[in-house]
Amino acid sequence: MTKVLMIAPTPFFADRGCHVRIYEEARALQKLGCKITICTYHNGRDIPGIDTRRIVNIPWYKKLEAGPSFHMVYLDTLLLFKSLITALKLKPDIIHGHLHEGAFIGFFIARILRKPLIFDCQGSLTGEMEDHNFLRGNRPFYACMRFIEKRIDNSANGIITSSTAVAKDLNEKFSVSLDRIYPTLDGVDTDEFRPFTDLDDLRVKLSLPPDKKIVVYLGLLNEYQGVDYLIKAIPLVLKQNQKIHFLIMGYPNVEKYEKMAEGLGVAENIIFTGRVDYKEAPRYLSLGDIAVAPKTSMTEANGKIYNYMACGLPTVVFDTLPSREILGDLGVYALKEDSDSLAKRITDLLADEGMRTKLSKEVRDKAVKDYSWLEIGGVIVNVYRRLAA
Repeated sequence: MTKVLMIAPTPFFADRGCHVRIYEEARALQKLGCKITICTYHNGRDIPGIDTRRIVNIPWYKKLEAGPSFHMVYLDTLLLFKSLITALKLKPDIIHGHLHEGAFIGFFIARILRKPLIFDCQGSLTGEMEDHNFLRGNRPFYACMRFIEKRIDNSANGIITSSTAVAKDLNEKFSVSLDRIYPTLDGVDTDEFRPFTDLDDLRVKLSLPPDKKIVVYLGLLNEYQGVDYLIKAIPLVLKQNQKIHFLIMGYPNVEKYEKMAEGLGVAENIIFTGRVDYKEAPRYLSLGDIAVAPKTSMTEANGKIYNYMACGLPTVVFDTLPSREILGDLGVYALKEDSDSLAKRITDLLADEGMRTKLSKEVRDKAVKDYSWLEIGGVIVNVYRRLAA
């Protein structure tokens, strides 16, 4: 049995994309015979069946949403000590660091234990900080963080990436040797995420209009996920067809986008649910006729698409490399960062019932065939074995 210490510098579990990857990887690896222990922050919720070790409680820090914070300096210091104490007790065979901070912490533990370090990279550290406006106008700090990112990238024995675009970025921008990079896409549990039909109770609970087509979005509500473009596209969609309603699910910034919708005069055409429990996500997604995933990043994976596909949802996305890598010719592509184009693709897809029926079956079939978490877990186990040897 391979013993794996996962380091997750985040409030695991908090019903969002990064956490879904950590959780589903851990479940798949356990099914494949690995013993997984996750060290993480004090907040978040425990998941049955996942051995989770937390730092001491920090009562004033309750943030669950994604994004950089200066609080992470002391949180990650505490996580380093928690991970080291846990590692000395468990004596793991592999150190598996999620995100750049997890790889940074893992580097020291791997050196002390003389074990391989796997870096689970979901995107650029400085890229994320720019997306969250954390580096705006501060060139010296940006240069410093870029240098740190490069050192972290080159400290791991192997890097698994959530997209080939991230792998290319690591090689070309951060000088990581290709023989240490293993592109490992996200996956989906197609037994849990599947089309549901008995949804009357949920329709009543959400007050969904029975005579309208439903467009769903489930994910973080922020600018870099493209939610601003989505909200701005809604008046353009309704100008063409009033028989459309939007179900926007996720957090944070719900009030911000409610106010934006009110300002555009479309608040009555949108239901904002706030955070949705991951276990309930398949039923909520099944309310949709189509889904939208307007993330704008050209490298970072767009993990929500896998769940949409497994639920049989034809999906409209911006034309980016990560989205094309997942959907291939089964995606409906809008021009990047263009609300007019996004609105047109949504309107055209809802008007074409034959296309929706065809895509619904094909995306579901592709999810089952190509994106099983057990298949992804098998790839990761092979990386473990190669580096351990």
